[in-house]
This record gives sequence, structure tokens and C-alpha cells, in this order.
Amino acid sequence: MAILFDDIENAFLFVSMDQKFLHNAYLCKETGQIFYTSELGDSDELPDDIDDTEKYITIPHKNDLDLGKALVFDFTSEYIPDELDRIYDFFRSRGAYSRYKDYLSRIGLLDKWYKFENERQTTTIKEWCRNNSIEIKG
Repeated sequence: MAILFDDIENAFLFVSMDQKFLHNAYLCKETGQIFYTSELGDSDELPDDIDDTEKYITIPHKNDLDLGKALVFDFTSEYIPDELDRIYDFFRSRGAYSRYKDYLSRIGLLDKWYKFENERQTTTIKEWCRNNSIEIKG
């Protein structure tokens, strides 16, 4: 069964919108249905057999796919390698992504960052689907 890429991507974004394990999504490989849970409430009721790894797969968090800080450092290495130390300093404390994006905005690279992030995210999610025998469409 082929599953819409947008559905997988939306589940990925849901899982990744906060710290790891706060939000979860599970894909039924047989039906294509995605079940959502959140520690903040308003969760789907999970099927009794959700632990069946042949039938269900957990949608990964961005950090599981190196799409968090690792992606920031990939971008920095490629586009502003002389600023790596500065960017590492941003990520030594809370609020790092805000400071990073503010900095990119000041130097005119914020749009390039968003394009880089979106392209890498799409490629990586599609690769994850292939590696887990999930047929996608769209």
C-alpha cells in the first residue's frame, strides 16, 4: 500500500515540533493510518496491537535522522565555514535556534537555510521510507 508523502511528512513534523518523546506518531503499514499521541493531551486511541513491529512503525523525530543540530552544522560548514565556532557557541545554551536564525537573517542567509533544511528533510524522510519498505506516493 502506498502512503501519501504529505501524510508521512506531517507526522514527522508533529513528532519533531518539540523535544523528543513529547509527541509520537505510529504508522500502520497495512492501512496507511497514522496514530498520534502527545504527552500534552489530545491523543488518538492506540490499537491493542501497536507493539507489533511488523504492522506498525514509529515515525522518527528529526534528531533520529540527524535533522536537528547536525543539519545546522552541515549548513554552516557548507555556506559559512568561518563561522563554525560562533554557531557552536549559540548551541551551548537555550534559545540556540532563535539566535542562529537571527544571525542568518542578519547576514542574508535565512532563506537559503530554509531551502536547505526543507530539501534535506524531504530527501531524508523519503530515504527513511525506502529503508523501512514504506511505499510513498505524491
